Amino acid sequence: MTAFAWILLLVAVQRLGELVLAARNTRALLARGAREIGARHYPLFIALHTAWLAAILWAVPWQAEPVWALVAVFAVLQGLRVWVIATLGPYWTTRIITLEGAPLVQGGPYRFVRHPNYWVVVGEIAVLPLAFGAWQVALIFSILNALLLRYRISVEEGALTPRRGGAASLQTAKPATPEV
Repeated sequence: MTAFAWILLLVAVQRLGELVLAARNTRALLARGAREIGARHYPLFIALHTAWLAAILWAVPWQAEPVWALVAVFAVLQGLRVWVIATLGPYWTTRIITLEGAPLVQGGPYRFVRHPNYWVVVGEIAVLPLAFGAWQVALIFSILNALLLRYRISVEEGALTPRRGGAASLQTAKPATPEV
């Protein structure tokens, strides 16, 4: 198998694993009384990420050699993704799930930026295709992702607003705030 095939296979397996983890966390949160916000746009994210991988598969020749520096950047982004997931723990999900009264996380990457997972995804969508010279895929899917994220972040911020009170924010507590 080529480097391209291995990398794409690893990304696909990672994404599927994340969907399994997110589904498990979603079920557990809903069982605790959480509620989902903005469910109607969620299939668009699944379609976007699936189409992104398919577009890379279509646009890149199997024998293409990657720009290894960009593969390294992608690997760093994966480390940041793991940091986000670990920080949120059982509250991490790919949907917008909110649990009333749950404090908002301020530790981990949330000390530095809001919505760190979205920043990671923005990087991934651009960097992976660029690592194989597929700049058109990077451009098209970056634009599509930006449009979806603009809407999703507004929905998520609306869901979080009631939980942004002073006593609701704790350094070690984890929110029911999903991110793609």
